[in-house]
Amino acid sequence: MAERDDEQAGCEKVRDYMQDILSLLSNVDKIEFEQFSMEIGDLELWIPAGNVSSRLAPNLVTVSTPSIIEEKPSTLLEETYTPPSEKFPGRIHEVKLGATKKDGGSRRNSFIIGGSDSPPFVYSDRPPKHLPVFAMDVFDTSIPLPMSIKTGIEDVMEDPAEWARRNVKKFGADMVTVHLVSTDPLGKDSSPADAARTVENVLQAVDVPLIIGGSGDPQKDAKVFAKVAEATAGERLLFNSVTLDMVSANIIENVTRAIKTNGHAVIGLTGLELNKAKELNRRLLEYLPPEDIVMDLTTVALGYGLEYSFTIHERARHAALMGDEELQQPTISAASNAWVAREARMKMDAQYGPRELRGPLWETTTALTLLLAGVDIFMMTHPTTIKTLKEIVQMLTQKDAVMQSGLNTCWSTARI
Repeated sequence: MAERDDEQAGCEKVRDYMQDILSLLSNVDKIEFEQFSMEIGDLELWIPAGNVSSRLAPNLVTVSTPSIIEEKPSTLLEETYTPPSEKFPGRIHEVKLGATKKDGGSRRNSFIIGGSDSPPFVYSDRPPKHLPVFAMDVFDTSIPLPMSIKTGIEDVMEDPAEWARRNVKKFGADMVTVHLVSTDPLGKDSSPADAARTVENVLQAVDVPLIIGGSGDPQKDAKVFAKVAEATAGERLLFNSVTLDMVSANIIENVTRAIKTNGHAVIGLTGLELNKAKELNRRLLEYLPPEDIVMDLTTVALGYGLEYSFTIHERARHAALMGDEELQQPTISAASNAWVAREARMKMDAQYGPRELRGPLWETTTALTLLLAGVDIFMMTHPTTIKTLKEIVQMLTQKDAVMQSGLNTCWSTARI
């Protein structure tokens, strides 16, 4: 009993000493020990739940343990999105394609491309002024084509007029591109007069606007375009294309004069370089008004540089909207270039799927990518691509339209 009393008395003395020490240290910020050592075995740090006493540890950060969530949330947190309100000083010029009877031509309808004053499909309250236009290709002579393309047109490939009619009546093409590849001096070397007759036959077969493509030989194309332009005066055709090679050969004036005199429009083609596009536009503007010029900045297939094509087109559009007058022309894309990709046309391992599906997917993805960069008109070859792109444009532009996927029409506020 005496030992227990002594132990209790000792504890009381220690407690009194501690109180005295705490009292002495109440106004002390720091204590320094000299010749001090401490041996520590196992060290255990314990952080209590709740707040640490600020009296005992005034410089420690308050630590608290998170409360345990007993039930999983049944709904997502709601958040609103306010589209940015931004105005741009520049605007894309409008170009009219095709002439109706009222305008002195014979087309059932015409299209206006361009007119944008903001990036494409970004602002829900500012949809594109004019919807993109989709043209399908026709060739005036037999050329190698992937089987998935030939399947639907094989019986009309020898007749450009019938081919064009099928593209419009069955496949829903807005326009037809007539490629006059037979005029190539290294091929059949057909005459400009032959080319003009082919175009006239197509004009009689369909009532939509036409794009007229040459062989790629500058000298021959200049002669072909002049002849076709004269033979189709007033129809407002789009000639594809004028290049810097024509500038170097001093024949650009002859080509543009024939196009302007007969009421047509022209494409200026350059190869993925904005400085050259600006240079060509400067030269074209010496002979033509901006309402007669469309830019082709070159389209590269998916997997073969498509991302660079997108970058060039996007840079051109943003520069134009920011006020660069030399880039304020509407743009065209040869999305049909997607078929040069081996993945679009060649037989591959079964894991890659049938090429009948891969080909249209390749062309669709190529076109969709440049649609989002602001391209105004597309040249294509497969009917599925045309159908898919038109549905996508509808989804992106029509207010309150809902596709089978359930997506809202404005992609920036889309909800599933």
